[in-house]
Amino acid sequence: MELDDAAALRIAQQAVDRAGGNRQVHGSPRHPFSLSSTREFEIEGHPVLIRYSEVSSPAVVEVGPYVFEILPDELVKLFGP
Repeated sequence: MELDDAAALRIAQQAVDRAGGNRQVHGSPRHPFSLSSTREFEIEGHPVLIRYSEVSSPAVVEVGPYVFEILPDELVKLFGP
């Protein structure tokens, strides 16, 4: 299935919800070299990677070529095709 903005956002939100929700992921910064600084899921056949925030970087979720910043109440598209 080809990803468009809406599908990528929906899949990204599902992954964030599985990881505990926006507030949990956004509000749980990790040490930069922590072994638990990422979570991986496969949703609808697409690999999804969640990177928890660190001191100098935001929490993000990657779905294919799309990257969304995880804020407490929403996901914001940073870039994509």
